[in-house]
Amino acid sequence: MSTDAPVFYFAAMSPYSWFSAERIERVLPDARWIPVTAAFIFKAAGRTPWGLTEEREQGMADCERRMREHGLGDMSWPEPWPTSDIPVARAMTYADSIGMLRPYALSAMRLAFKEGANLELIETLLQAARSCGIDGEQLAAGIEDPAVKEQLRESTDEASALGVFGVPTVVVAGALFWGDDRLDEAARAHATRAGA
Repeated sequence: MSTDAPVFYFAAMSPYSWFSAERIERVLPDARWIPVTAAFIFKAAGRTPWGLTEEREQGMADCERRMREHGLGDMSWPEPWPTSDIPVARAMTYADSIGMLRPYALSAMRLAFKEGANLELIETLLQAARSCGIDGEQLAAGIEDPAVKEQLRESTDEASALGVFGVPTVVVAGALFWGDDRLDEAARAHATRAGA
C-alpha cells in the first residue's frame, strides 16, 4: 500500500459508515479500509454516540432519508440498536487478514440496515461470512484470536491518535474528512493531491 493512499476508518454499527462504504469504491477506489471499534473512538474523544442521545430520532430520520437518496432502498433498523460493535469489528479485522474485508464488511452492514440483523450476535456474523464465501468456523475462531484483537486495538488507537473522533472518517495526506457527507470532498482532495 502506498503511504499516500487515503485511509477509510469505519465501523459496521454506523449507518453513515455503511453509506460511505457503498460509494467509496467509486470515488476513492484506492482507499485502504480500516475497521475500528466506534465505542472506543467515541470514548477517547469524550463523545456519546448520537444513537444514545436525544438526537436519536432526528438522526434515524436523516439516515432513512440518505439511504433512499443513495438508492439503497428502505432502512430496517436492528433491534436493539446500537449494540456493542466489538464482535463485528473483530470479525472485520479477521476478514481483512484474509483479504476479504470489503465484501465481508458490506455483507455485514447490509444485513444490519437492510434486514435489521443484530451485528452483536455470532449468528449474524456467520451469516455475513457465508454470503461472501468465508468459512464460518474460521471466522468464529478469528474473532477470538488474540492477534486479531490486538490488531483491532492498534487500528482503533491509531485512528484516535490521528484525531479521528467519529466514523466514517477518510484521511487524505493527514487531513481528516469526517462524515458520509464529506466523502466527495475527500475524493476531490485526493485527486488534487494526485495531480499536483
